[in-house]
Amino acid sequence: MAFSTPRLMPMDLYRDADSYVLNADLPGIDPQSVDVDVDGQLLSIRAERTTSARDGVRWIARERSTGSYLRRFTLGQGIDTAHISASYDNGVLSVVLPVTEKAKPRKVEVQSGVVSSEAAPANDAEQVGADVAA
Repeated sequence: MAFSTPRLMPMDLYRDADSYVLNADLPGIDPQSVDVDVDGQLLSIRAERTTSARDGVRWIARERSTGSYLRRFTLGQGIDTAHISASYDNGVLSVVLPVTEKAKPRKVEVQSGVVSSEAAPANDAEQVGADVAA
């Protein structure tokens, strides 16, 4: 068996609300050959395109490549890897990568009013640093 280079798998990636969505073009792929794996922070997408063996056929043109497809992505810490989902429809693999609660944007309430000098630290930067170091 000859070594073959993994085929090109064009894809788009965008953020939609609280998830990232990855759409990869895999036309003509048997959905049973598509494999999406998460190992720690590594997402791997594999697929295989095969041609049916046809006895006595003389190819005139053969531009649709066969072989393996592979893409790997390093996921950030803000991805909820336990809830990644994937679907394959009309030659497009869609992988939904939800954002963890911790990584979602949130509103910080701004307090108003006078804070007494005894309660407020003399230097806010020192206080923040002290909290982080603790």
